[in-house]
Amino acid sequence: MEELDLKELFNIFWNKKLHILLIVAIFTIIGAIYTMGFVIPMYTSSTTLVLAKVENTAVTAETTNSITTTEVALNAKLVSTYSQLIKSKNILRQVISNLGINISEGALRGNIKVTAVEDTELIEIIVSNENATYAAKVANEIAKVFTEKVKEIYNINNVYIVDEAEISNAPSNIHHFKNIILFALMGIVISVVYVLIANMFDVTIKSPEDIEKGFGIPVIASIPLIETFENGRGGRK
Repeated sequence: MEELDLKELFNIFWNKKLHILLIVAIFTIIGAIYTMGFVIPMYTSSTTLVLAKVENTAVTAETTNSITTTEVALNAKLVSTYSQLIKSKNILRQVISNLGINISEGALRGNIKVTAVEDTELIEIIVSNENATYAAKVANEIAKVFTEKVKEIYNINNVYIVDEAEISNAPSNIHHFKNIILFALMGIVISVVYVLIANMFDVTIKSPEDIEKGFGIPVIASIPLIETFENGRGGRK
């Protein structure tokens, strides 16, 4: 493949500027149509739980430090366990029953994301759905059912709700400007690839330099186009 200097490369893209602008415009329009007409709005609500200190009346001054260290280590392990327990069948079935919603456990589990906040004892329950009210209700009900189940399973009361889920007013998955920019960038990339490929397969001779490069022989003469006027009208010979 022939090497291209910056000037030649610039000229190639400049000569194809209309094609580039057209491709970018098409992709930008497609991006606007897609993000505004085809993306289903999803609303996200979240509630936060915290693992607190387990109450213990038999605490003395000498054992305070050791108990605190033990509880911190225990809570760190429980955060991981609780994160998995929240999405268990037992809890999801209870949530579905309490709210009286018509949804399968698998579908509900797909709408739930549980994250443990790094280096903390906080657990965040995130629910996404097309209905903002539904997402908030499910998140709050999961938190409520989970705290009750922890008492039954572990016989301890160390999970508390810090923030209740609120109804979201804006979709969490729609970012019109961002999506349009991404499509425009995609159009730029495709237009660049198109120009380079088109140039690779373009074997037409446009200048004496093309003859020298293509055939390795010097050009000793050329016939210029001369404009003449016949009967008052311009023409070329």
